[in-house]
Amino acid sequence: MLISLINYWDRNAVERLLAECMMADDERVREEVDRYLADDSRELQGTFIDGELAGLIGIRRGPGTEAEILHIAVQTRWRGRGIGAAMIGELRKCGGIETLQAETDREAVGFYSHCGFKISSLGEKYPGVERFSCKYT
Repeated sequence: MLISLINYWDRNAVERLLAECMMADDERVREEVDRYLADDSRELQGTFIDGELAGLIGIRRGPGTEAEILHIAVQTRWRGRGIGAAMIGELRKCGGIETLQAETDREAVGFYSHCGFKISSLGEKYPGVERFSCKYT
């Protein structure tokens, strides 16, 4: 089950998990959490195991039933158990989202493909770094 993290009491847990998918310093992570709190088009939701934040997914809603995954992370010890795919499935089923997209690197393409996303290369957006568009309709 996904639960909104907007009013979640343990902001440090949210920031630690968000940092895992952002690969950014603490200041940038704090700024990103602040964006989720301030922007009504953004949602940050989490899933819990035994009362502990196990995974999170951050989206930006677009027009109609479209949304973009901005961040997705699962705690290292819970990875490989289908939690990320379950968060995407629940988001689509309960969130009223029909078209879901994400942009990622080569490392996460297999995850998105496994979840049923159509993958296309965006080419080398940064020197030596190929990026990919992932779209689920």
